Formats: sequence, C-alpha cells, structure tokens
Amino acid sequence: MKFNMGCGHNRLDGYVNVDTSPNSTADQIVDLEQTPWPWADGCADEVLFNHSLEHMGAEAKVFLAIIQDLYRICADGAVVQINAPHPRHDNFISDPTHVRIVTPQVMSLFDKANNDQWKSRGHANTPFAHYLQVDFRMESSLTLVDEPYFSRMQAGELTPLAVRELMQSHNNVATEHRMTLRARKPYGRP
Repeated sequence: MKFNMGCGHNRLDGYVNVDTSPNSTADQIVDLEQTPWPWADGCADEVLFNHSLEHMGAEAKVFLAIIQDLYRICADGAVVQINAPHPRHDNFISDPTHVRIVTPQVMSLFDKANNDQWKSRGHANTPFAHYLQVDFRMESSLTLVDEPYFSRMQAGELTPLAVRELMQSHNNVATEHRMTLRARKPYGRP
C-alpha cells in the first residue's frame, strides 16, 4: 500500500489519501495524531507526508507516537518521503497550524546507526531510535533555496557554503526540506 498522509485536497492516484478533515478529498478520514493508526503492521511500501507532518505532534509525546506508528505500518524497505517547510522561512512562520519543526537533523534522530555512532563517541544526542525501537535511514536530503539566493548561487555569486551560512542566520533563504527515508526492519538487524 502507498499512503498520502495529510493529503488535504491533493489526492494522488494509486495512494490511500488520508486526512483528518472531512472537508478534504481523502479516501479515509483519520486523525494521525491518534495512535495506533487503523492499518496493519508492515502494510506500507511507501508513505508521503507532503507539507503535512509539520502540522502534527505539537506535544513531543504525540510526535514520537506518530514516528512509532509510522514505523509499525512500514514494511521492511518502505520509502518515507517527507517534504516540509524550512523553519526559518515565512511559509513556516506565517501558518499558525505549523506546530512541529521537521528537518533532516530531527529525522536523523530515528536512525539506529546514527544513535549507535553518537553513543560510541559520547555525544549527548537522545537515542530515539533505541527508545522507540524504530529505524529509518536517511537516503537523501535536499534543501531548496529561495530567490534571489538560488539564482545568485547558480551565477557563481554565492558559493553553496555561503548559502548554508546564510540559512543559519537569515530567514527566507531556504524554502523547504525534502527528505527520503527508508524503514529498516525488523528493528535491531544490522
């Protein structure tokens, strides 16, 4: 099965389109902040959160439960695509329903190999993959750059390093993060 979570009015053919609002175009009305979700263990081959995960899990316990249930429904090797606004962009800041920052750094907390590496180096990162018994490997991460920075980078006026530095100190440099994760199951396998 393929899921389009928090679809709103953006239905996708071939997906189970899910949203909490009865005014959406969802196939199934489900509040994803309420777990467990109504789907079987390991049923998902692909899960898409396209500008929706940042609307869920204002409370840490709720967000972590969402990650656990996402892992539960994923089959081994399932692809999870998360597209979320950059937290320093007006697209994130100006929407009062954006309650959760979702970045590659946040999602890397749910990778067992990262947790093991941090532990071996004595880092203070919370080993959420171990605490929650989930394992999502980050396969790719792309941060989209807004104008005029993108054009200036393309023209060679700004280096990628300069743009990354601007992202850390200025708003509206990056528009969104696009992250592709892959579920590794069962939990604990090498």
